[in-house]
Amino acid sequence: MKSSPFGEADLIVTYLTKDCGIIKTFAKSPRKIKSRFGSSLEPLTWSRISFWGKEDAALPRLTQSDILHPFHSVRSTLKCFLKVSELVELTLNFIPERDASRNAYSLFINTLRAMETGSDTSLLPLYYKVKLLEAAGYLPRLNDCGRCGSKGESFYLTHGAVLCETCSQGSESSFRFSPGVIRLYANLLIWDFAKIGRIKPSRALLSELSKIIDEHVRYIIERELRTRAFQKNSKQ
Repeated sequence: MKSSPFGEADLIVTYLTKDCGIIKTFAKSPRKIKSRFGSSLEPLTWSRISFWGKEDAALPRLTQSDILHPFHSVRSTLKCFLKVSELVELTLNFIPERDASRNAYSLFINTLRAMETGSDTSLLPLYYKVKLLEAAGYLPRLNDCGRCGSKGESFYLTHGAVLCETCSQGSESSFRFSPGVIRLYANLLIWDFAKIGRIKPSRALLSELSKIIDEHVRYIIERELRTRAFQKNSKQ
């Protein structure tokens, strides 16, 4: 998923794997010109890897990395790269290290594939966030009241759920939303990537649901994602 320098020529490489979840590995001298790893350690590169170390080793040594797919086009434009960087950061915050999540793994690979097609990807980041939160067990409850199950149109960050008028007494509403938000949210939970590529919700609806999800994430991790902060600052 990403790498960071370690010393003069080494790297710490972080992977999202199918069987081991998120794992950090130590790559010896990949920054040298004649490195045997070549370009396989580039960010977002899908590779088949081998690593060595004791089962409880904090930083096993990367011994092999063979490229399955480079996803060059995803890294070719700053706009697309920033979108994916936000999803990477989100994944690193919600998927524990060494905790296998095949749903998260498949979701990430399929999202990169969808972005690489060059089709309209305006809905993809939101779809990824919703499905990742579902896989991680942090999905907000928007379809009905988190206390009694009645209908409601106000989301409360402190509860991670919608509350009806009766149950929300004494609580400060975080967001009111339109009925279309609930329908879009419910659909995102059951749609597949083929459906996502064909659906184009209105910008207003997309923005409304995105704001709820992003603020829900910020409340859980108790800070704003660095990628989102960078995007906001770059627009000023």
